[in-house]
Amino acid sequence: MTPNQFTTLFLAALAVSTLLRLWLDIRHMRHVIAHRDRVPADFFGRIELVDHRKAADYTVAKIRLGLIEIGVDTLVLLIMTLGGVLGLIDHTLRAWLGSGYLQGLALFGSVGLIGFVIGLPASLYRTFNIEVRFGFNKLTWPLWFADLAKGAALTVLIGGPLLFAVLWLMEVMGSQWWFYVWLLWLGTNLLVLFLYPTVIAPLFNKFTPLEDASLKQRIEALLTRCGFSTAGLFVMDGSKRSAHGNAYFTGFGRAKRIVFFDTLLEKLAPEEIEAVLAHELGHYRHHHVIKRIALSAALSLAFLWLLGQLIDQPWFYAGLKVGDGSTAMGTAMGLLLFSMVLPVFLFPLAPLTSGLSRKHEYEADAYASKQTAAPDLISALVKLYRDNAATLTPDPLHSLFHDSHPPASQRIARLNSL
Repeated sequence: MTPNQFTTLFLAALAVSTLLRLWLDIRHMRHVIAHRDRVPADFFGRIELVDHRKAADYTVAKIRLGLIEIGVDTLVLLIMTLGGVLGLIDHTLRAWLGSGYLQGLALFGSVGLIGFVIGLPASLYRTFNIEVRFGFNKLTWPLWFADLAKGAALTVLIGGPLLFAVLWLMEVMGSQWWFYVWLLWLGTNLLVLFLYPTVIAPLFNKFTPLEDASLKQRIEALLTRCGFSTAGLFVMDGSKRSAHGNAYFTGFGRAKRIVFFDTLLEKLAPEEIEAVLAHELGHYRHHHVIKRIALSAALSLAFLWLLGQLIDQPWFYAGLKVGDGSTAMGTAMGLLLFSMVLPVFLFPLAPLTSGLSRKHEYEADAYASKQTAAPDLISALVKLYRDNAATLTPDPLHSLFHDSHPPASQRIARLNSL
């Protein structure tokens, strides 16, 4: 392939991906607005019109911001690549630091910092305008700065050594480097999953043992029926950041934890909490977490292999206006470019992964309906849709691409059939 051919291919893929994302979001926004003033029949008597309208307005506000973000992200990608900014950054860092590992780390750090700064206004607007306007944000500025500092520290302390190890493997392991990098990636992800409940998550939230004796007894009886062992039942102070509620389990083996947002416990009745937990246990019983890890590992191996074929091709760099096309530009630049342009080519395939996730949700719902009363799960879901201002009328095509959970009406209908 020549550089010009790859440039044309990249621009075509970017145009298709960007226009598709914009079209889907606009469809979604129009569909939600069109159904704003009428509660769907399945939710009559369960969702008030005022709550339905709030969910519609909340969804539309997020979409409008998202449309701007799509435009900005596309423009930034074009400027960084075909606009020559990425090549300029690389050339400047090579002049200062040479072409070793330090230059590679600085290249990733510089591009990451630029991306953070460009995305900051939208992030702040989402948190301190949209979420505040609709009554969800509880995050204070001191807490926001503390989260930012902790996140940056984790990125440096974990991401820095990991990136160095990746670049080192790419340099010393010959043509099969991609396999060794994949092993490192897989091991690191499993280690993070193991450490997250007890080491990483407590840096951001407080976890306290569940104290409600009656609820605890109910949950322990459910765990016994399901054959699920856990390291404990914990309540997370999610209310200090948001009014949204959730529950999840995390960890592996004996380190498995069940975590409830305090906001969830405040909003749901005990039998509804039990039903929500039964749904989460359904994911465990059907091995969804393991299946998703396996799929992610397989895709990562395929992508790293593909990068292994591209990284020594001068046209790959020249086609994105990095380098003169006479030679490859090194491991750091190859890895960075690949990570920037790969999503452009993958977005049209989003319905495949979204469809698999929705299938898992249906399976978890079916499991929960066998362990608890299906009407309790329905009641809990309706409350969560209402309290989280989740739209009940998503555009079907947008949902096909973006939603990891089935649309509310389809999910409730499936539970009713059970």
